Amino acid sequence: MIRAVFAAVLGLLLLCGCAASPEQTRPVADPVAVEIPAIGARSTLIPLGLNEDGTVQTPPVTSPGQAGWYSHGPAPGEPGPAVILGHVDGNRQPGIFARLKELSPGDRVEVSRVDGSRAGFVVIRLERVPKAEFPTAAVYGDTAGPELRLITCGGVFDRATRSYRDSVIVYAVLG
Repeated sequence: MIRAVFAAVLGLLLLCGCAASPEQTRPVADPVAVEIPAIGARSTLIPLGLNEDGTVQTPPVTSPGQAGWYSHGPAPGEPGPAVILGHVDGNRQPGIFARLKELSPGDRVEVSRVDGSRAGFVVIRLERVPKAEFPTAAVYGDTAGPELRLITCGGVFDRATRSYRDSVIVYAVLG
């Protein structure tokens, strides 16, 4: 009797294919570079975490051409919003995202991974918001599938705080 039940269950599993395919269970490799052809931007990626105050780290301002990936979130290509940050400028030089505000819906963003694979994203929208009104839920909240956020500073430079007043955020989807 036990063999008959076992055989029936095994048969159902094989017929229904209840196990996930290897593609669905394979973890996405960490990102190592980002390229945005429409604005001529390309950088390796460094992992970023959180500052002591709970804010997301940024790449060193002394290396304005360096972009970073928020490694506490999804990797580009995994479900959810992967976040890549870069400076608009630093050290009196243009930063990796100096021209980020020029992107338009339909522009492509390519992310290279440590295993040699690539994830391609398509820009769907861009917004500039005051830093005091940063849309945390829209940037870091759950999404239906793999998405990408590119973030830099923008707007007017406030000399008193030595910081830009706004954030420029690009939203892109896998595709």
